[in-house]
Amino acid sequence: MNIVLSWIRALQPAIVITFVLASWTGTAVAGGVSAYLPLNLEPEMERQIERVLILADEPILKRPFAVGLVQAALPQACLADKPLCTKVKRYLERYTRDYAVTHASATGSVTHNADGVVEPNAHGMPVKSPWELSLQAYVQPNDYILVSGGAVAYEGRAVPTGSMLSFGFHWAQLDIGYRNHWFSPATDSSLLISTEAPTTPSVTLSNSEPLTRLGLQYELFATELSHSNRILYQGKLGSGDPRLFGAQFSIEPFSGWSLGVNRLLEYGGGAGLPDGARTLLRNFFKPSGLAQNQGNQQASYVSRFIFPGKTPLAVYFQYAGEDNSNGGSYLLGNAALTAGIDIPRLGRYFDVTYEYSEWQNIWYVHNIFLDGMTNDGLVLGNWGADQRNFGDGVGARSQMLRIGWEPPFGGYLEERIRTLANQSYYGGDQRVYNPTIGAFPYHRYYDLMVRYSRPWAGLTIGGELFGGRDIYGKTFSRLSGFVRYGGDEHTRDDGSLDEDSYSGAPVAPGAEIFVDAGVAINKVRTDLEPGIPITSSKWGVDPHVGVGARRAVSANNDLGVRLELDEVQGHALVGVRALDYRYRFSNAFALGLFLGAARYDLATPAYSVYYGVGALWRNVLPKWDLGLDLRHAQNLARDHMLASDPQGVRPESFYKIETAQMYVSRRF
Repeated sequence: MNIVLSWIRALQPAIVITFVLASWTGTAVAGGVSAYLPLNLEPEMERQIERVLILADEPILKRPFAVGLVQAALPQACLADKPLCTKVKRYLERYTRDYAVTHASATGSVTHNADGVVEPNAHGMPVKSPWELSLQAYVQPNDYILVSGGAVAYEGRAVPTGSMLSFGFHWAQLDIGYRNHWFSPATDSSLLISTEAPTTPSVTLSNSEPLTRLGLQYELFATELSHSNRILYQGKLGSGDPRLFGAQFSIEPFSGWSLGVNRLLEYGGGAGLPDGARTLLRNFFKPSGLAQNQGNQQASYVSRFIFPGKTPLAVYFQYAGEDNSNGGSYLLGNAALTAGIDIPRLGRYFDVTYEYSEWQNIWYVHNIFLDGMTNDGLVLGNWGADQRNFGDGVGARSQMLRIGWEPPFGGYLEERIRTLANQSYYGGDQRVYNPTIGAFPYHRYYDLMVRYSRPWAGLTIGGELFGGRDIYGKTFSRLSGFVRYGGDEHTRDDGSLDEDSYSGAPVAPGAEIFVDAGVAINKVRTDLEPGIPITSSKWGVDPHVGVGARRAVSANNDLGVRLELDEVQGHALVGVRALDYRYRFSNAFALGLFLGAARYDLATPAYSVYYGVGALWRNVLPKWDLGLDLRHAQNLARDHMLASDPQGVRPESFYKIETAQMYVSRRF
């Protein structure tokens, strides 16, 4: 709690002024504070809220969701899916009172062979826990003060998650207490911070409603992590309580598309590490140099694009890194990438989500904070990083597929499968090479979940089957039953909604999906290690394909996203355009620019950003276009992990790829 107290002292003048203004309700000039929805505690309802936000064209980049944000999204969502909208509207009515219990859940389980397995994104809960309890409630004396109480408990641990004091305005809300943080547009795979570990006490300043016409949102928080005996600084091993500072900034300049940047800085806490405000500010604004020698830092670029077609969908990306790469502070080192697609309504009864994540080997370990960014022995970020020997610096790849079904007999049935493969650097598909411990025989992790829930007599009841295989090859399983608070008689969903009232989403003008096919001319510049001559390949001709979606955001401007698949010198190059912009001069010609992240599939993957410009001759034939793009992949970085890699002063090789693409594009 020392970090919380120090931040409260630093913010004391602002807190006093905000508190006085918040208490003066007679002449209020701004909207008040907002409660937050439970995060990964009531998954069947959280899924419905995610679907509402997509249908409302609201591209969210962080969680937990502010209640006010969801309430504002309901009118537009109702135009597309009235039954879904009505369910969420009834659920949110519990937040309209001066005080209420907003969430209560009790789960009982029987497990088999589940020792040592932690359930992903479940606040640190082990799979073997035979019970789980959670509760959320609040008291709101006026619009500007909110007292929330909550807890998450299971065998071996109880944390007051959701307990906090909130006060301020919609543009500056201060939360003091056990508030969750999730810096990602993904629903299952947050690379920086998630609910994988138990919640820590923090001081958070954020806005609950977007500001200005650019839709500016921000979040700043400070917290303290659990005690560590493995802090190595200037050759001395010490112990302490590492501090963590987080920041998120995002904009939504056009409806349905948002872009943001996230930062996490772990610093101080013992072993002689500097921990003052000056150190924090310097490391935040100057991420290279001393920042890399006195702390642990992570950053990510995030985006989310909503396609407003007859079948709406959201496409989102998170490109992250630890420290910097060669070429500038904007180039992230030791990269990680998450990409996902979320279809909130597929046909009349289904919804689908798919997510892919990959991170290089130095993620979730560090040379100063030897435990990495962890709390109580669990990583703060992607759940897949807990599927390894603790402290093993190994890259990995995770995938998640979730399908939801609203059956004709009522309720909600959800199926989800996850897989994780630690990178195979040595000795075959099941062994990962670590310079310290040699080759370890990791197995592919997978889990399968089937959950059914439905309203009943003022409650929500359901059951869940969860099982899989861990990284050591051991299978595990759990059978659970749960009962949750369903609201009072005026707010609970009785399951009697008219499903036939679903009419589908209206198609926005200019919304289109397209497929590209053509050729690419590529040239690769290779920088293996200082002292080894830099080489450049000859120009080579390779196939190129792509698939994307775009929407009109004004009379002449379009925004979209695109997935590109190329082969460069016999290796796959995958690019994701998080920003794919074009300006239409006429019905026959357009110019564009794009920015994204690329993955070059070498012996170990190489990552970096890429960008370019393009021209499009439109309607060469009806619905057929001809495109020409020039693309530059900047300093794709590949870690040295193999015995055959160059050994020297630098732990990575760099590749620059210049590309010219010509392709035909078919619009749908």
